[in-house]
Amino acid sequence: MKTNDTICAIATAQGGAISLIRISGSDAIDIAARVFTPRGTQSLHDKKSYTVTFGDVKDIRGEQLDEVLLTIMRAPHSYTGQDTVEISCHASSYITRELLIALIENGARQAEPGEFTMRAFMNGKMDLSRAEAVADVIAADSRSSHRLAMNQLKGGFSKQLKMLRDKLLQLTTLMELELDFSEEDVAFADRRELIALCVEIETIIANLTNSFSIGNAVKNGVPVAIVGEANTGKSTLLNALLNEDRAIVSDICGTTRDTIEGTMNVGGVSFRFIDTAGLRRTNDVVEQMGIERTLNQLSASSIALWVIDPMMNLDTMETAAKELLPLCKGKTLALLINKCDVVDAISLTRAMEWGTRMVQKHGNGIEWNSQNVWAISAKLGINMDRLEEFLVTAAAIPEVSAESVVVTNIRHFEALKKALSDIQRVHQGLQDQLSGDLVCEDLRQCIHHLSEIAGDVTTDDVLGNIFKNFCIGK
Repeated sequence: MKTNDTICAIATAQGGAISLIRISGSDAIDIAARVFTPRGTQSLHDKKSYTVTFGDVKDIRGEQLDEVLLTIMRAPHSYTGQDTVEISCHASSYITRELLIALIENGARQAEPGEFTMRAFMNGKMDLSRAEAVADVIAADSRSSHRLAMNQLKGGFSKQLKMLRDKLLQLTTLMELELDFSEEDVAFADRRELIALCVEIETIIANLTNSFSIGNAVKNGVPVAIVGEANTGKSTLLNALLNEDRAIVSDICGTTRDTIEGTMNVGGVSFRFIDTAGLRRTNDVVEQMGIERTLNQLSASSIALWVIDPMMNLDTMETAAKELLPLCKGKTLALLINKCDVVDAISLTRAMEWGTRMVQKHGNGIEWNSQNVWAISAKLGINMDRLEEFLVTAAAIPEVSAESVVVTNIRHFEALKKALSDIQRVHQGLQDQLSGDLVCEDLRQCIHHLSEIAGDVTTDDVLGNIFKNFCIGK
């Protein structure tokens, strides 16, 4: 990876009045000086760090392009740790394009996605977990996800990792001393003390690993599958929840042939609603594929909304119930008797009683009670407030404070799972009185996997995979 050349990119989104162009590298100030003329006598090279200069920028033809403000941040006191220049100009797409062309013609190159943050990591300005938090801060769409991202950016997770590594190194040191002086009558720590320290480490790693279920829900939204037979009003319900026409609504069965997703914040919690293909017998190959995806999405969701049309023949719907309900095991289920605006009270009651019988008959292991069934009208929004209350309660997301250390990154989660497996083997080895050299090997593996999170041990492939999803300019 190139880290010594000079890169440039637009660092602001389109649509505002001002655009910011960022330049970083050893020649950042020299290149900026070739396109920028200050409105004063002092040269750009003589400007102190953290100073703002008013002046003009020119295009590759030497013509004045815009009046701008230019900020200098000298190494190592900058975001990337390199000489950095930021130019604030008017947000004309023509101006920003021509200014970028001028910078590139004078020796810079277009930055790749996340390259500024990658340089910050490479230059020791932040560890890898904090670098990844930058993208999470940008993508945060709720108070909880913002809090978690900011805590990680400020180093809350990094401090926890450092504390873990210190304890692991302490444990390793005691084990190594045991090996070095195994033939002498010297006791540095008995196995009971080592086991106690191991249990403490194991508990911390397990708590971090277990927090991923909450962190993933906060970051990506609680997955909610909208399921049921064809033409029961699932797509209408999705549109009502999202307050937009996301899914096509039609009286023709089988309109939805694939999963359609949308995210909505309800009561401060982000939910990821998934409208699925209707369950029914069909010879249509494409629709069959959509039904298979429905079953897969249901398996991956934590909440299921079973939409029932009381005007359908309930006896013929039991086949779908037999297939649907076993997949809801371990999930929170709600039965929504739709179209209450056009159905009489007797039919609604009959449908509620039928749905209750189906859950009792085929829904072993489902989180459900008699309060989780009620009539709605997705078309008119009747009883949608009750549905929103149900969703917030079912999500059971605890309040996230600014100090909460919760794992939200799948890469961190995978590394923690490996570290937890390693420390559990250490624990078992100590209890079984295994040789110290065997126990130490598992300890080293545990330290290695935790080091992968912070970036102490990494490869170019890992870094490339992480930063490719960043926006250009960050």
